[in-house]
Amino acid sequence: MNKTGKNYKVISVGDIQAKGRVTLHSDLSLTGSEISINELPAGASVPFVHSHKQNEEVYIVIKGKGRFYVDGDEFDIEEGSVIRVDPDGQRCIAADSKVPIRYICIQTQRNSLAQFTEKDGVIHQNIKPSWLKS
Repeated sequence: MNKTGKNYKVISVGDIQAKGRVTLHSDLSLTGSEISINELPAGASVPFVHSHKQNEEVYIVIKGKGRFYVDGDEFDIEEGSVIRVDPDGQRCIAADSKVPIRYICIQTQRNSLAQFTEKDGVIHQNIKPSWLKS
């Protein structure tokens, strides 16, 4: 399902397992972040260690398990693990030898967040979706 409105965009990423990696920057017209959904088959690894010049990354494991490498440290990760890596952190991720791993990676410029939910959110008391109307 793809849908676009004045203030939103909805896309379907399809079969992540078959694609391996889907980046959402262009498809969603993102202006403040890059988001990718990734799946590594059992026993597979990203084939390189990398870092960034300006962007921190947050990895959210949504399925499976594996190993993560940052600056020489290696540790186990699993569904529910969330890892934040500074731009300078040298990182790599691998799936478990028997289980694939699916994760979301969110990339944003370090120190660019001006405010978050408590200060940025605006509640609209008189506007309700159909499921909240009574």
